[in-house]
Formats: sequence, structure tokens, C-alpha cells
Amino acid sequence: MPGSVTSPPTDSQITSIEVGGFWLLVENEEFFVPFDRYPDFRGATLEQIFSYEHDGDEFHWPDLDIDIELEALRLPERFPLIYRR
Repeated sequence: MPGSVTSPPTDSQITSIEVGGFWLLVENEEFFVPFDRYPDFRGATLEQIFSYEHDGDEFHWPDLDIDIELEALRLPERFPLIYRR
């Protein structure tokens, strides 16, 4: 049916922030987002880290202009590059 939702949106939340990164819970999987791999988070405020958008398998932090795909969190060995501005 046009305009109908075919699958429910995935739930996510940031559960903890530590010195070296933060934990992102996506449904029943939890991922560590290390500041070493994503250095632009290192200088971010708590508000900027907690202010993100989640659309399907993509996460976006508009205030920081950072995007992370769920696949990069699940299989970081497939995405060896570290983002640098």
C-alpha cells in the first residue's frame, strides 16, 4: 500500500560515554564508538553526542557533521580508514 510503513523504525540510544568513546545501543546490539576511530567526537559536548538522528542503518550527528553506518559498527575491520577532516 503506498505511503504505509513496511518495517518499524529501529530503536537506538547512547547508553554510556567514557574517556575513550561511547556506547550506542541499537535494538539488542551494543557498539562501542571509539574516539580513536572517530576523532571528531573527542572535542564534542555531551549535548552534541546525544543529539543524533537515526534513519534505518544510518546515524547522523548534525551538529558535528558526522555520519556512521551500522555496518561500520558491526564490522569495523571492513572499514579500516579513520575519518580525518
